[in-house]
Amino acid sequence: MSGIPPVAGSATAGFGHNPYPGGGTAADEHDRRRSTANWQRALDELEGDVLEAQSALARGRAEEIAAWGRRTEDWVPPADLGPIPTDLRERAAQLLQHQLAVAEQLVERILQSQRQRDVAARMSYAPSRPVASFVDRAL
Repeated sequence: MSGIPPVAGSATAGFGHNPYPGGGTAADEHDRRRSTANWQRALDELEGDVLEAQSALARGRAEEIAAWGRRTEDWVPPADLGPIPTDLRERAAQLLQHQLAVAEQLVERILQSQRQRDVAARMSYAPSRPVASFVDRAL
């Protein structure tokens, strides 16, 4: 006997994580690569949305900024996305922080725009001040 116990448990049954490097099949490797590629595309799409919103803020067009605030569609991950690969977690975390910062800027600009519109509305529709009138006649 060699003194090495036989491999048993999840490693032989095909369940769970295989603790032995290089023990995966070609199909496992293909699935891992496909999952990574899917996640890269998803992160690219999200990053594009964040950069587009940031550009709208930089241009300073109130209508564009308000349109970002009115978006009602939530991002829904594709059904076949699976868990995020370890090598993309840092990128996803950085993207989330960037996304939150841009969202905060959007909210602030929308609120600022609403305050400006409220002030403008009060100025435009405020009752007019009495105008001094002078009568030009001899006494």
